[in-house]
Amino acid sequence: METEFTPFASLAGGALIGVAAVLLMLSLGRILGATGILAGLLTPANPREFAWRAAMILGMISGPLAVLALTGSMPEIEVPVSTPMLALGGLIVGVGVTFGSGCTSGHGVCGMARLSPRSIAATATFMAATFATVYVIRHVIGA
Repeated sequence: METEFTPFASLAGGALIGVAAVLLMLSLGRILGATGILAGLLTPANPREFAWRAAMILGMISGPLAVLALTGSMPEIEVPVSTPMLALGGLIVGVGVTFGSGCTSGHGVCGMARLSPRSIAATATFMAATFATVYVIRHVIGA
């Protein structure tokens, strides 16, 4: 499987995530961590918490519909693994998020911007694990 380099789409996506993180911090004083937002949506502390979290998750889900409205076609998504493997991956990510006290978006985007030592360590760990995984899959296993 070859990965296509998309600098302009990647830059636009990163800029939108950054703007969303800043706006959430400015408006509600909250950190944009997708997993924490979803967890709080499933077990909200109060109705106000539920409302902003639901709006954020609906905004994330509606991204492909915005692409459809702008381009006339849904974004093409290629998933090179089976549904059970996706479920297993989701479970592993859930365990990692629990032990890591947050996800890559919370630590990597917001925590790093606040110079949080915990987030800097977490992001370095995420990146090292990613580098090692890609190396093993592409060069050792040969997939």
